[in-house]
Amino acid sequence: MQALKELFSSDAGLMSAAGIAFMLGMGVFYVRYFLKHIREDAARAEAARR
Repeated sequence: MQALKELFSSDAGLMSAAGIAFMLGMGVFYVRYFLKHIREDAARAEAARR
């Protein structure tokens, strides 16, 4: 419990929380971006095969 209190009450803790949130958001963005482009490339390859 003390660790959570320190995380959200100190400057270093808030920067750590912001960094963690940013990295998680970036991870979600890249996973969605890559999956979208994989699907588009697969559809393009299938259309070229026909």
